Amino acid sequence: MPSPIWLFDLDNTLHNASHAIFPAINANMNAFMAKVLGDGENPADPETVNAARLAYWKRYGATLLGMVRHHNVRMDDFLREAHLFDNLAGMIRAERGLGRLLRRLPGRKILLTNAPHRYSHDVMRHLGLHRHFAKHIPIESMRVHGQLRPKPSKQLLRKLLARERVPARRCILVEDTADNLKAAKALGMRTAWVTQYLASSPNLRQLAAGRQIPRFTKRPIFVDVKVQSVRQLPEMLHRLR
Repeated sequence: MPSPIWLFDLDNTLHNASHAIFPAINANMNAFMAKVLGDGENPADPETVNAARLAYWKRYGATLLGMVRHHNVRMDDFLREAHLFDNLAGMIRAERGLGRLLRRLPGRKILLTNAPHRYSHDVMRHLGLHRHFAKHIPIESMRVHGQLRPKPSKQLLRKLLARERVPARRCILVEDTADNLKAAKALGMRTAWVTQYLASSPNLRQLAAGRQIPRFTKRPIFVDVKVQSVRQLPEMLHRLR
């Protein structure tokens, strides 16, 4: 069998973004969106902003896309304001041994993240994982025919397959976001669902609206392998071939 092409998500897949980074990003987004959604003099109220942020995230896979499409926001402005951190390194939490894990997995690794380049580059350097990846595809690079198409866009995934000149069956998408895995599986890719950080995701908590967040015990039909941690991937290789 040819070596696979691994497509790794970043946040809540290779590190625990729910610990501090996602709450900070949401607060930054809310502050920026309150100005945009306000009446020009007064910012929009928190309930309106939260509802819009979650609705766009759920509908498009990235709040950014909703703000660009419906409010004429510039992508660079939104990404800059959403990813302002006083001490990013101090906010990062990740498991040990991820570098050893990546060395054990056969095939090329590509970072495919809906996060911006500067932020994802800084996180990967802090984790010491950048050297294990042949390519880094951040949200700024997710354009198809000039239009922004972040995950879970099937157009984006088809473009990636064409550029890599590989059939979909050789690619394995490793993700925490079920909608992204579903899109990849529909194209014939193999899929690995990472679940350990989902229960603490601030977006999922807000979408649950006080109800208990599912325990993610069932494996959806579009998921080939469900793992708590990416560190379990080597033992699951036989199910991804």
